[in-house]
Amino acid sequence: MARRIPPLNWLRAFEAAARHLSLTRAAEELGVTQAAVSQHVKALEQRLGIPLFRRVRQRLYLTDAGQAYLPNLRQAFDLMDEGTTALHAHERQGNLTVRAAASFSLQWLVPRLERFHAAHPDLDIRLTAQGREVDFARDDIDLEIRHGDGRWPDLQAVPLVYEEVFPVCSPDLVTLHPLNTPADLAGCTLLDVPGYAEDWDMWLAAAGAPALAEFSAIRFDQSAVALQAAVNGVGVALGRTPLVAGELAAGHLIAPFTERITGASAYHIVYPERAASQPRIAAFRDWLLEEAAAG
Repeated sequence: MARRIPPLNWLRAFEAAARHLSLTRAAEELGVTQAAVSQHVKALEQRLGIPLFRRVRQRLYLTDAGQAYLPNLRQAFDLMDEGTTALHAHERQGNLTVRAAASFSLQWLVPRLERFHAAHPDLDIRLTAQGREVDFARDDIDLEIRHGDGRWPDLQAVPLVYEEVFPVCSPDLVTLHPLNTPADLAGCTLLDVPGYAEDWDMWLAAAGAPALAEFSAIRFDQSAVALQAAVNGVGVALGRTPLVAGELAAGHLIAPFTERITGASAYHIVYPERAASQPRIAAFRDWLLEEAAAG
């Protein structure tokens, strides 16, 4: 018996437009023009003989029929997506591609990776530090360690490492320029990484110190570079617990003050919800959580 299924492009256009309630956003998602989405939706409505949308003052609303049709289509597309993902997973079941920022990889993840490899010798890890957050629908990435608040739609986000923020510097720097109180920072070069919620003014305020009206600063676009500059004695950086723990333990950096502030964000293990049951994802996630719990 022949299936009574309209063309897939029509269904994809309707599903995206219904999900966003916007032809423009549906077109952006599908990589086509708004006119193409509109034409596909109209063709689908004509084929079904039922209006799926109401247009009121240039806004889009689902009709009762559209609301009833959407869940079935979403389920069908989810099943196709899961089937495709499972097919690729079967082809590369011995590989796991992980994205993490360079600073986190260097200071926290890489020193521990040999323990994972010893426990899972049949699973090959590919680690990348590409500069932007992963789009799991487009990028060939299985799992990401992402810094943020943990609220990312349609993604599982498992808290991994919380952080405290505090100044760090080379032991040699305090020999040349003692740092007894936060006010002594006025004579130092501050190493800054813009983009974080926590900055030097926030730490100084928490420490009960006045803001520095005039100071020398060097700004970096990556924490790893700023921290290496601190190790080399260039200046004082704001350290974040998971990024400086190793250097503090090794004596390459010291924390001259006791005052710390709690970071507004944390590092999370992030992956698509549909991938949560994949053995390789679960194995790496569980290992990461064990490592974090061990300190």
